Amino acid sequence: MKKLIVKDGCIGCGACVAIDSEHFDFNEDGLSNVISNENLETDELKNAMTSCPVNVIKFEESECNCNDNCPCGEDCNCGDDCQCGEGCNCHN
Repeated sequence: MKKLIVKDGCIGCGACVAIDSEHFDFNEDGLSNVISNENLETDELKNAMTSCPVNVIKFEESECNCNDNCPCGEDCNCGDDCQCGEGCNCHN
């Protein structure tokens, strides 16, 4: 499973947010934050990634192991987005 991440080192320039607000927004510290891992093949996302002046926007390959790491047990629903089931407060 491919996951979009912003690694440590973001300087908060805002290029990615301005180019692709579908995938990025600012967090409470004024740094870029991924808000969606859907639709990862857009031209806007590619442009946002290449426009990052510190090159910290990356794809990370991860294998869904929700059932192994989720303390909520049966409420855990390991799907395409690897999220816990409704009512569960834990996150991977």
